[in-house]
Amino acid sequence: PVWTPATTEAFATYGTTDQNGAIIQPIQTPGDVYPQFGGLEVTTSSTQLQELTDAYIYLATYPYECSEQIASRMISTAALRDVLNAFKAKDMPTAAELEAKFKRDVQILQSRQRDDGSFGLWIKDRERYEYPFLTVHVAHALALAKAKGYKVPDEMLNRTKPYLSNIESHMNDQWHKASPEVRWTISAYALYVRDMMGDKDVGKAKKLLAEAKAASPVSPDGETTMYNTRMPFEALGWILSVLANDKGSATEVESIVRYLMNRTTETAGAANFVTNYGDGGWLIMYSNRRADGVLLEALIKVRSTGFSRPTAEDGPPNGGTPNAAVEDLIPKLVRGLLAHRKKGHWGSTQENVFILLALDKYFNAFEKVTPDFVTRIWLGNTYAGEEAFKGRSIDSNVLNIPMSYLVDQGGTSNLFIDRQGAGRLYYRIGMKYAPKNLKLEPADYGFTVLRKYEAVDNKDDVKQNADGTWTIKSGARVRVRLTMVAQARRYHVALVDQLPAGLEILNPELATTEAIPPDTGGGNTSVMEVGSRSYGRNYYWWRMNWFEHQNFRDERAEAFSSLLWEGVYNYTYVARATTPGQFVVPPAKAEEMYMPETFGRTGTDFVKVE
Repeated sequence: PVWTPATTEAFATYGTTDQNGAIIQPIQTPGDVYPQFGGLEVTTSSTQLQELTDAYIYLATYPYECSEQIASRMISTAALRDVLNAFKAKDMPTAAELEAKFKRDVQILQSRQRDDGSFGLWIKDRERYEYPFLTVHVAHALALAKAKGYKVPDEMLNRTKPYLSNIESHMNDQWHKASPEVRWTISAYALYVRDMMGDKDVGKAKKLLAEAKAASPVSPDGETTMYNTRMPFEALGWILSVLANDKGSATEVESIVRYLMNRTTETAGAANFVTNYGDGGWLIMYSNRRADGVLLEALIKVRSTGFSRPTAEDGPPNGGTPNAAVEDLIPKLVRGLLAHRKKGHWGSTQENVFILLALDKYFNAFEKVTPDFVTRIWLGNTYAGEEAFKGRSIDSNVLNIPMSYLVDQGGTSNLFIDRQGAGRLYYRIGMKYAPKNLKLEPADYGFTVLRKYEAVDNKDDVKQNADGTWTIKSGARVRVRLTMVAQARRYHVALVDQLPAGLEILNPELATTEAIPPDTGGGNTSVMEVGSRSYGRNYYWWRMNWFEHQNFRDERAEAFSSLLWEGVYNYTYVARATTPGQFVVPPAKAEEMYMPETFGRTGTDFVKVE
């Protein structure tokens, strides 16, 4: 077949509303595009809490029963049972089964509590390592369970209180002394749990902030109003939760929120935070996803207090962060967390429990009203369709308006999404198209992609001319080298390289393919994976390639990864120049498959085979 040397582009905007009335989004039809491809896509739904059952089941049935895992199961049961019942989740244990397991879990933890109020990881006796974080986490489970109406022995909770109040005195070993970031995080978590118990310690929270600030480097502009980077994000999240409803802490709340907003890694549809504890992360089972969950809960609490809400007359109280920015960030954090699941759940018990805890808060703050509304959509004066949402459902609905219709209409028109009824509407308005222009410039909307061609056998077989075009000797073997830069964490990534029509890929997996010389330029980037399946224990392994799967097709090479951390990734393959001629090569492109508006590409290349 003869392929049109075109590439695709996509852009989208996201939004949410619980108000009756119309949302108006101007739509500009792109010029000089193929009308046969793409169009406008409007997706609507009534919830962000999609298919959380697997994450809960993961915790409820986790086979190992150290104190951390038991506490995580208790927290998730106490926090999320109402949400899962609201969605009538399948495979949920019965109420009687949950009650019986909960009672047993409390008894096991009680048998592991020591005289000083702390808990052992597996037994009551002192163990090889001491984990103050563990005791805070178990106290969290007990306090939440009691608040949700479960039977928790008062003596268990009361014995934890002095330990939590003096948590710093229990972090004297070499491991905790080596990392102030770990100590601050444990102290902040203890403050959060004490606040749950009715023991708010605002003074200690502010002292902790001051200590971290004093230990942090001063910014180049001499900034003194923000808390600098040495205070980990989740520690800030727990402190923010403590201070959020304290009227005397408005200045600190405003500073922390502004700091977080300025350091969020965002795309059009999702957001996340990135932090690092170095070698001390094992003491607190650190992960970036857990930090996202902690911060999501804190921002929801800040939103509910009104500290971040501007008034018409006075602007934000005490100079607070405009409410619109926080409102926009919260659903992006939810989308980012949901995108990070594998097989329906997150990677460790800690990730699952803190994310589920935050999503419970999200449900109560944003989705407590049972959906019963209708959305109607118009493009200009043309009625496009409607959808009714009644009752709890994880379904989403997609309305497609083809590009051929948009091209016929031309120019700019308004898209109207009218919502009437009760409940929250989530929407995505996306545009996808293929430009006719055969000379496209590089683009960076979340990825940077570079491409070059190299000779395999003789350096004179491939050369780049002064004008940027390429000349390749007929019959020569060519190594195609792609470099992809992800500026932040990316999900479900596809890297696709279109082949010049005069080249054919040499697939090393086929028995008939000739031997291919090794790549002396570094080859594909390898990555290290880390799994945290149980408390205090990580396992690591090397993957030879950053991608999980690749395809070699007639006209293109493809590589895929479910999760890509920020960094630089190389991808190479070898092809043979088989057909003389002049060829237009579409850009190589990287994109998030489920959020294609996050993409990047090379420019168009021109190749001559002679």
